[in-house]
Amino acid sequence: MRAQIIRVGNSRGIRIPKVLLNQTGLKDEVEIFAEKNTLVIRPSIKPRSGWDESFRAMANHQDDVLLESMDSMGHSFDEEEWEWK
Repeated sequence: MRAQIIRVGNSRGIRIPKVLLNQTGLKDEVEIFAEKNTLVIRPSIKPRSGWDESFRAMANHQDDVLLESMDSMGHSFDEEEWEWK
């Protein structure tokens, strides 16, 4: 599919056909970058996206309990190899 580069103020732009938007899932915000002389446009991924689902899954598996202390994470290396002063 071909598209024309159009003037948008001091920049340039392209119109993305609806069929391509539907196929790619592109919405309001995208990431765009150059890679090997090619423009790559992909959906923008928000930081921490998917965390809510992960937390719910942890709770369902009862894997969301707090550690009592850092002592419970100890390793024999800590006792044998370190010299505490």
